Amino acid sequence: MSSFEILMPKMGESVQEATITKMFVKLNDQVEEDDVLFEIATDKVDSEIPSPVEGKVVEIRFKEDDLVPVGEVVAVIAMGDADDVVDSPVEEHSAKEEVPVEETVEAEVVDDFKSESGRFYSPLVKSIAKNENISIQELDSIQGNGKDGRVQKQDVLNYLSQRNGSVVTPVEKEVEVQAPKPAAQETEKPKVSMSVGAQDQIVEMDRMRRIIADHMVMSKQTSPHVTAMVEADVTDMVNWRSKVKDEFFKKEKTKLTFMPIIIEAVAKALREFPGINASVDGYNVILKKDINIGVAVALPSNNLIVPVIKNADHKNLIGLANDMNQLADDARNNKLNPDDIQGGTFTISNFGSFKNVMGTPIINQPQVAILAVGTIEKKPAVMETPAGDVIVPRQKMFLSLSYDHRVVDGALGGAFLRKIADYLEEIDINRSI
Repeated sequence: MSSFEILMPKMGESVQEATITKMFVKLNDQVEEDDVLFEIATDKVDSEIPSPVEGKVVEIRFKEDDLVPVGEVVAVIAMGDADDVVDSPVEEHSAKEEVPVEETVEAEVVDDFKSESGRFYSPLVKSIAKNENISIQELDSIQGNGKDGRVQKQDVLNYLSQRNGSVVTPVEKEVEVQAPKPAAQETEKPKVSMSVGAQDQIVEMDRMRRIIADHMVMSKQTSPHVTAMVEADVTDMVNWRSKVKDEFFKKEKTKLTFMPIIIEAVAKALREFPGINASVDGYNVILKKDINIGVAVALPSNNLIVPVIKNADHKNLIGLANDMNQLADDARNNKLNPDDIQGGTFTISNFGSFKNVMGTPIINQPQVAILAVGTIEKKPAVMETPAGDVIVPRQKMFLSLSYDHRVVDGALGGAFLRKIADYLEEIDINRSI
C-alpha cells in the first residue's frame, strides 16, 4: 500500500511558516480527492488545503494552532487498499513526532518558568523567552492570537520587535546606565475599567480584527504621527475620467476608477521623494528601491486588508487599473495569496469610498507614511481670469498624509503631499488611453 505525504505548502516567496487554524479530518478518515484537509493562516490570509489524492488518513503530525514550517509533513494519506486502521490517537502521535529533540532538551531547561496566571506556554515559547530574557511577568502580559488567547511563537517575536524598538523592559532597566535606551514605555497594556449592562452585547474579536488591533496599537507606540492636509482641485481629473471611462471599459474589460490615477500620481511622487519610500531600523533609515503601493480594501466582514501593487512606478494606467481591480476582487472573495499583502512600501487609504471628507490614517508599519484620500465634492471656488476673479463650481478633494516624525519632517512631508496634489491637478485633459 502506497502513501502520500501532505506537506505544509509554500504560500508565497516570503512565507516560511503557517498556522493550522482548523483541522477538517481525523485519524482514519476516508478522504476523496479535493476534500479539504485543513485550513492555514499566514498573517491575514486564510487558505484551505485540499487533498490531492484519495485514501485514508493514517497520520496527523500537527494539530490546530500549531505553527508549521513550510515543507513539513502535516499528514499522511494511505492510497489504494487502506483497510488497515491506525489505532493510536492523534495526540499520542503528535507527542512523539511533533517536538524535535533540541526543543525537548530546551524545554527541560526552562521548566522553572511558572506562570502565576496559569497560562499555558509551549516549550518553544518558553525557550524563546529564556533566550531573550523575557520575564514571566512580561510573558503573561503578551496578548496571544492562538486559540483561547494562547501565546504563540509569532506573538513573542512581534513583542520582541516592539520591545527592541522603543520599550524598555525590566532587564534593560538594570543596565540602563551602561547602555541608554529610548524613552521607557509600559510593557503591560493599561486596563480600562468599564461597566457592562444587562442588555449589552459582548462580541469577541475575530482573528483578523485582533491582528489589526495589535498592529494599530503597535504603530502608534512606534511612530510619532504627524498629519498634513491639502485640498486639491481635481476638476480636470474628474472630467478626463468621465470622458474615457466607457472607452476604457470597452477596450480593457475592467473599470477605470479614480484610484489607479491616484496610485500613478503617488508612484511618481515617491520617485522624487525617496525619503518617504522608506522604513526605520533603530537609528538607520532604509530607502526602498522598489515602489510597492498598498491600498486598503474594506471586506464584507467589516475588517480591512491591504493588498499591494508591486513596482507600481513601472506600470501604466491600464496595468494599475487591472492590478487594483483584481486585487480588490480577490480580497473581497478571500482569494488573496500571502504575497499579495506583503512587501508594501507605502499605503493609500480611501476615506472617500465612504463619503468621508478627510481622515488621519495610522501608518502601516514598517512604512513611514500613509495617504488618505477624501471624497470628491463639487464646491464654489474663486478663479482668476483676465476680467477679474470669478466664482465657479470646481471638483475638490482633500488629501491627508500621516508621516513618521522620527524621519520625516514637515518640509519633506509637506512637499511630497503637495507634489501628489500637483500631479492630480495637472492631468492632461487630452490624454489618450
